[in-house]
Order: sequence, then structure tokens, then C-alpha cells
Amino acid sequence: MVVPTEVAGATQSRPIGVLINPASGRGRGKKLGAAVWQTLADCGVATVNLAGGSYENDLANARAAVAAGSISALLVVGGDGMVHLGVNACGNTAVPLAIVATGTGNDSAATLGLPIGDPAAAVRVALENLAAPRSVDILECSSSKGNWLAFGTVSAGFDALVNQKANDLRFPKGPSRYQVALILELLKFRGIHYRAVIDGKPREIDAMLCAVANAPRFGAGMMIAPHAKVDTGTLELFIVHKISRLELLKVFPKVYSGRHVTHPAVEFVTASELTLECGDRPIFADGEYAGRSPLNVKVRDGGLRVCAPRLA
Repeated sequence: MVVPTEVAGATQSRPIGVLINPASGRGRGKKLGAAVWQTLADCGVATVNLAGGSYENDLANARAAVAAGSISALLVVGGDGMVHLGVNACGNTAVPLAIVATGTGNDSAATLGLPIGDPAAAVRVALENLAAPRSVDILECSSSKGNWLAFGTVSAGFDALVNQKANDLRFPKGPSRYQVALILELLKFRGIHYRAVIDGKPREIDAMLCAVANAPRFGAGMMIAPHAKVDTGTLELFIVHKISRLELLKVFPKVYSGRHVTHPAVEFVTASELTLECGDRPIFADGEYAGRSPLNVKVRDGGLRVCAPRLA
């Protein structure tokens, strides 16, 4: 029997489901995960470990617990990949998602104003907001992989190829591997022709990349769409029109500061639903492989509840 626990003025009658990625934070996930368990125990919070030994099993366990109504929230410990898992378990349900950011990028946590690299502080923020979680938008998507959800950014172009290459690299570690992957992919890149349908209107686009943004950041701090917000009920299609590889090399690093938005090749289109077809190319969502083109994305207004403070 689970004994109700008073947490920040709220009564917790069901345990919190917990999933930890032990490999996050360049291998520090296991140690940081221990700090999470200790903090939860110190707060007297009832928990259940949903670990299944693999990403797929973790997701299946989380979905089962959410569907059964056996947990009061799902707490994920790791980087943006674990957030992606949590979104696909809790999205379009009443079960809130709590995030303890211990990864190398942590773009989702940064977007939501959550502590990064401090498990104890992140757990306490999650518990403080458990009774009144914040509603944010999510992206309802489909690709060759089927139907799935995303939180931050869905990439279909040069940035997706860079993400794929970065995931394959063994060295260097951390955010700098994206910069190395950028150079390696740029050597052979020639641009992409997209067939798009944006809010029902067809459009042909010759571009270096197209990415769909619900949040401002991705790729360990790249401010891909600085003006994007997760509670507007709209998405942003980020386009870099076809330019030379040398020009792309000049423009792409500016994404870390958001200064790329003034470049004449950069375009943003605000929409609620779109489809992108760009041949047999990979799709990445929140840094995770998500199948191949064609890609369909629709924003779901307030589709996710997160244990995070409301930002001004």
C-alpha cells in the first residue's frame, strides 16, 4: 500500500514512475541517478522503478503505467533522448512529465527553465510543481517509423544528417562532436529539394535544410528558432534556402547565438500542420532517430503537462 505523501502542499496517492538513463552525461548518469533516488527518499516520495533494460522496454513500461493510471507522474533522468521517451509516454494524457536533466545537451530542460546537472535541485523543482503542472505544446508526427510525438525540434535535412553523423562519432565527446560532424557532412552535401504542404498549401523548396521547431533550441544549445515558444499553439518551419557550402559553413555556427536569423537565406514560416517530402532521408526528433521522409507534423496545443515552473 502506498501511503499518501505531502509534497509542496499536494497529496501524492500514487507513486512516481522513475526512468534513469545510466549512460547520460558522458557516463555520469548512474552516479547522478543515485542522487535522484536519494533525494526522492529524503522527500518521503513513493516511487516505482520502470526500468526495462532498454529504451524500447523503458518506453513500453512507461506507457503501460500511464495507461493503467498507476503513477502520479513520470520522472525521467537523462538528456533530451529521455525527454523524448517521456513525451511519447505522457503526451496527450493527464499524467505529467518530470525532467531531471543530466545529459550533454539538455535543450528541453533549458527551454523549460529547469535545473541542469543538479539532480537534487531538479527533483525538488519537479515535486514543487507536481500538484499544478504546466501545459505545453507538443508535435504529433508521422514518418516511415509510424506515429510518434516530439517536444523540441524535428529535423529533415542537413541538420538531420549532421545529427546522424554526430551520433556515430566516437570522438570527440560532448557538444563539440556536432561541429566535427558538420564539417564531415558538408564535404559531400549538395542541397535538398523538398515537396511541402504547409497548412494545406503546396510549396516546392530548394534548401540546405528544413526543420520544424516547437522550442527555440536543439543540438546542445543551437538557437535554431530563438522566437519559438512551447505554449503558442503554433510551430515554426525553419528553412535555410539553397546556398553554397562555403556560405552554409559561415551561417551554420551562428545558430548557437541566434544571429543566423538575419541571413537572407533563412526563412521562418509559422504554421499549425505541415508535410515535408525529401526522398529517403533520415528524420531526427529531439536528437533521436525517428524514421525517414516523408514527414508530417501537427502541433498539439497544450498536449503535454510538465512539472516545471511557468516562465514569464
